[in-house]
Amino acid sequence: MRPCESSGLHGALTGDPRAAAQSRNRAGNSVSANQIYHEAIKALATNAIGNGALASPHGRALIDNPLCGDRVEMDVRLVDGRIAEVAHQVRGCLLCRAAASVIGKHAAGADSGEIERVSQGISDMLAKQTAAPSGWQELDVFAPVHGHRSRYRCVMLPFEALLAALASAGGAVKK
Repeated sequence: MRPCESSGLHGALTGDPRAAAQSRNRAGNSVSANQIYHEAIKALATNAIGNGALASPHGRALIDNPLCGDRVEMDVRLVDGRIAEVAHQVRGCLLCRAAASVIGKHAAGADSGEIERVSQGISDMLAKQTAAPSGWQELDVFAPVHGHRSRYRCVMLPFEALLAALASAGGAVKK
């Protein structure tokens, strides 16, 4: 079974009403693939801000999700304990690529504490429908993912990779 089938999105994508009926959030409202994979998500994924690799990263991490096949490699370079540069290579779905792009756009200047706060904030936003983390309002594009637990990890994987890359850098202060 493909991940989109297990999440109920297969029916929304193919028009199968039985499978589409499985794609309901907790309130019982049908959420179509078009609502989850909307134009803003597609634009972020296509723009792929930060896509690539750093020549000499201070930290690097590779995280994958064996359930769906998404894989994120994240590189960071730090200056005075803050992210000076970030780059990512993503082999994954639109949600995963879009989340990595948001990181590419906003992570520079952040320290590990802020990234932990943002990571917890997006997790809460997905699970509890809270507001996007302060300073990262662009993460609001992931609001329609709420209620589709099988998609949460797609959004979270780049944040997990960034936190792991920061940990591998050991908070190094480099020039």
